[in-house]
Amino acid sequence: MSARTWTRTVRRSAALVGAASLLAAGLGVASATTASADTVPTGGDPQTVSADALPTWQINGVVWSQALVGNTVYVAGAFTRARPPGVAAGGAGEVVANNAFAYDITTGNRVTSFHPSLNGQSNAVFASPDGSRVYFGGDFTTVDGIAHSHLAAFSTATNTLLSSFSPSVSARVSAIATTSTAVYVGGSFGVANGAARNHLAAFNPTTGALLPWAPSSDDVVASMVVAPGGSRVVIGGRFTTLNGQPAWGMGAVDATAGTSTLRWDANLVVRAAGANGEITSLRTDGTQIYGSGYKFRYPGSNFEGTFGADPATGRINFVNDCHGDTYAVFPMGTVLYAASHAHDCEWIGGFANSPYTPLQHSFGTAFTTYPTGVNTGPDDYSPFWSEFNYSGQPSSTLLDWFPSLIPGTYT
Repeated sequence: MSARTWTRTVRRSAALVGAASLLAAGLGVASATTASADTVPTGGDPQTVSADALPTWQINGVVWSQALVGNTVYVAGAFTRARPPGVAAGGAGEVVANNAFAYDITTGNRVTSFHPSLNGQSNAVFASPDGSRVYFGGDFTTVDGIAHSHLAAFSTATNTLLSSFSPSVSARVSAIATTSTAVYVGGSFGVANGAARNHLAAFNPTTGALLPWAPSSDDVVASMVVAPGGSRVVIGGRFTTLNGQPAWGMGAVDATAGTSTLRWDANLVVRAAGANGEITSLRTDGTQIYGSGYKFRYPGSNFEGTFGADPATGRINFVNDCHGDTYAVFPMGTVLYAASHAHDCEWIGGFANSPYTPLQHSFGTAFTTYPTGVNTGPDDYSPFWSEFNYSGQPSSTLLDWFPSLIPGTYT
């Protein structure tokens, strides 16, 4: 139940394609010990990826986000060194890597041509639709000693900084989404290119010029995704209002005007906002919007787990009431992978807390992307917070995919 602690991922390259953002305590794995992945399921469940280890370079901090272009994975986080797999910190082959890194997804090897130096952590990385560039956002204010205030772009053909894209954002950028005509960003900032922007802004993807798009939230934006069709942007975070309307952690706005708050029924069911909750991740597979969130031990939010929603209306297709903060989701085929420290999914027919032993956390979980049943409830949090009751809401199936992960310590 602690708020946004740690996550880590172990899987072979196919899974890294689909769940790149799940790394948060290092790249790859130290060993491939006991792990469960039902790659030949029975009873009609979809096949999951295996949990085989892919030896991958390690870093001395935390990875917050990754983006895949071709075979190259671009890494955003807070770290200063990277080293080959199996090498102890400070050992042979360790290199300087200041908050950005890249490796080959098929081999796990470092991409030596990408070695920028960011003077602060990077919280998000996202590729352009054509894959020609990647955008990094975060706390940094310089890249290779050149002023780039919280946002920068790199060519994926040359792996070099694009000096023509140099917008100025006044504080952290923690979420990025792109189209061919706009780079949407969210975070904790209040000014972009000298103009007032309340946690949300958009820029020309080539020149960095500020676009008119200017929705307003009353608190931090942590996640965002462009809905299929490109006409709306779905936004998640800690805010309780969006464009002055109640939102409770997420909402949708027009992708061009920005000032229009569009229908988003999901926030009538799923609420994670304010000082004690957040919608941490939003993704799409072209048919649904998927999300995750957390709630801390105080009133005000009601959601820990994963959900899928209609991209046009936000109507909930399924919601999985699994206790334990969930940090990131990624759909692949008919499977939704999640990074979390889930410890109780009995309300959707999964594993339950044991009242006699310490909590058993599952740091990687997988679910079907379609409803198969309903939640039971009220759950065991309801005596403390009555809003924790998803009884009757559609749920999906928890699949037999439980990679063995070692908790990170950096965060």
